Amino acid sequence: MRTGMVALALGLLSLRFLPALPPGWLLLLMPLLALMLLPYRTYPLALWLLGFTWACVSAQAALDDRLAPSLDGRTLWLQGRVSGLPDSRGEVVRFELEDVQSRRVGLPQRIRVSWRGGPQVRSGERWRLAVKLRRPDGLLNPGTFDYPAWLLAQRIGATGTVVDGQRLSPAAGAWREALRQRLLAVDGQGREGALAALVLGDGSGLSRDDWQVLQDTGTVHLLVISGQHVGLLAGALYLLIAALARWGLWPSGWPWLPWACALAFTAALGYGWLAGFDVPVRRACIMVGLLLWWRLRFRHLGPTWPWLVALNGVLLLEPLASLQPGFWLSFGAVGVLLMAFGGRVGGWSWWRAWTRAQWLIAIGLLPALLALGLPVSLSGPAANLLAVPWVSLVVLPLALLGTLMLPVPLLGEALLWLAGGALQLLFWVLAEFAAQWPAWVPPGLPMWAWWLCLAGVLCLLLPAGVPCRPLGWPLVLMCAFVPQQRLPAGQAEVQMLDVGQGQAVLIRTRHHSLLYDAGPAAGDFDIGERVVVPVLRKAGVTRLDLLLVSHAHADHAGGAPAVQRALPVDRMLAGEPGELPGAEACVVGQRWEWDGVRFATWRWDAARHSNDASCVLSVEANGERLLLTGDIEGAAGRALLDSGFELRARWFQAPHHGSRTSSSAALLRRVMPEATLVSRGRHNSFGHPHPLVLARYRSLGITVHDTGEQGAVSLRLGTFGEALGARAERRFWRD
Repeated sequence: MRTGMVALALGLLSLRFLPALPPGWLLLLMPLLALMLLPYRTYPLALWLLGFTWACVSAQAALDDRLAPSLDGRTLWLQGRVSGLPDSRGEVVRFELEDVQSRRVGLPQRIRVSWRGGPQVRSGERWRLAVKLRRPDGLLNPGTFDYPAWLLAQRIGATGTVVDGQRLSPAAGAWREALRQRLLAVDGQGREGALAALVLGDGSGLSRDDWQVLQDTGTVHLLVISGQHVGLLAGALYLLIAALARWGLWPSGWPWLPWACALAFTAALGYGWLAGFDVPVRRACIMVGLLLWWRLRFRHLGPTWPWLVALNGVLLLEPLASLQPGFWLSFGAVGVLLMAFGGRVGGWSWWRAWTRAQWLIAIGLLPALLALGLPVSLSGPAANLLAVPWVSLVVLPLALLGTLMLPVPLLGEALLWLAGGALQLLFWVLAEFAAQWPAWVPPGLPMWAWWLCLAGVLCLLLPAGVPCRPLGWPLVLMCAFVPQQRLPAGQAEVQMLDVGQGQAVLIRTRHHSLLYDAGPAAGDFDIGERVVVPVLRKAGVTRLDLLLVSHAHADHAGGAPAVQRALPVDRMLAGEPGELPGAEACVVGQRWEWDGVRFATWRWDAARHSNDASCVLSVEANGERLLLTGDIEGAAGRALLDSGFELRARWFQAPHHGSRTSSSAALLRRVMPEATLVSRGRHNSFGHPHPLVLARYRSLGITVHDTGEQGAVSLRLGTFGEALGARAERRFWRD
């Protein structure tokens, strides 16, 4: 039976790795074949087929509920009910709509929208909104958060921006929203948002700095409700009833064991309901229910059974859960503990078991973190050693009891005040850990190194005394010292990042790194911090030899401060140095050579506005040239033609994102590029790139590589090869 459960789980998990879903006829054939194989010894294969088929059918249903391509970018009036807890950060309100309807067309049943400067939106309200709709999509760069996968896992069929709207009916039955507002209104010593996160699983009240501290210390699971909290609450209630029965304080007419199991499971479900039943909570509820049921039947339960039942239960209810990193980390942490502690002879003291558990989880989850491209917390074991009991034994009981006692005047507020103070102390300690040991963002590992790391982790999880166990440490440590593949002299690797309506280009030679522009920033949404810095770290860039900002517009320079905070920058050049502190002026004739790759700059001194003041950069490797032009328009383009600057280039960055006032025919005939790189946001309000400019490129036989369509575009300068878009790596959830 255990073999069959493993086979079923593998079939359900296979969905995560598919480049495309099987055709419909094959999905009809596979369950028939599975039913034929089920009665025989091949039943594990049959269960694998059933799990795989169910996962694919579920995924296809989610894909079919996406916005039709013909409606992509259109503005429609629609009606829907606000679900979940709206996220109101700054001037933008983000929320999800369910039961979406429109008079003219069919729409997905669930969409996610943002409303800049909109009114307060409450869960459960029904709204009529004018929304500019988009198919589920997002920025696509190597090693960064896969937003389309997250949207599909949430079964969100469209995103959009609200243009106008009106409330049709007030909130009905929105008790979670009312409770959140109540928690945010109490005096939590400045930690009201953290209290809402702990009680309701709503992290919108946590600041960006709070999230960074939690990530650096590996303690995110403590502030967003995890299975640990659910198990703790159920276990505390069970032990309380058992203690009352032992002391003779439990009613004699009520059998204590059935009551203890029933109330503990009810508490687990209640807390899960309060938290919104995310993947870790679902897993915990299933495991708690199974353990209590077997305890009620007085039967011994092996350590792997609850884990396997919970794994299959979560995936059968929602096969798309495997697209979320939290799913792998949640089940991975429990699996590591089962492997490390299960089947061992003799016991450990509670302190030794507790400290060993933290280190084993940190080591055991390392392959998953590397595979998912997530930061690795260096201080996680030590931070969790202190934070887990503090949250579990102090903060969580005070927060839950305070929430329960809110109807009692002063008592609930007093308990929540104490919980907030305990959280404030916790964050102070965690901030010290984070300052000393920030999270490590490992560069991309080759597959052979990842497999060696996995082998090392498995060795370390074996019981003491196993002969191959000492080999674990060198294998694990190898992933931190894998030599990065260096470019040959005379070549440069170029990545035009997908930063939306903006620009950022990373250029690396054998020993040097240059960033041309740093992406946009607006309010608390900083692409430099969210996209550019993670991509640099994933590429193995630990310092920048040069940060060159073409001009001071926010879509090119907005992310520069975030880059400077995250990485050492030896030198900064800018087309408008007066607008950027610490920048030197880009002038005509600056030339240098790195590792056999030649660089040269040009700037129009007579520029009258910011775009024409852009610093132009030429990069040449083995006779192959790339020309980066910033946002120069017609006047600067004519001046560039008359300047004598070497313009002939194979690769040409479309000036000003391909606007109508740039890319003149005369400039293109002088450059004579084979391909142009367009950095722009999909469905941008400026209409970039302009159809006339695209037609001009096509008439000259110039290939267009567009980040809005292809994601990040990479090429190897000096090899005369082709460019590759990130979207070329196929995944079934990407258009």
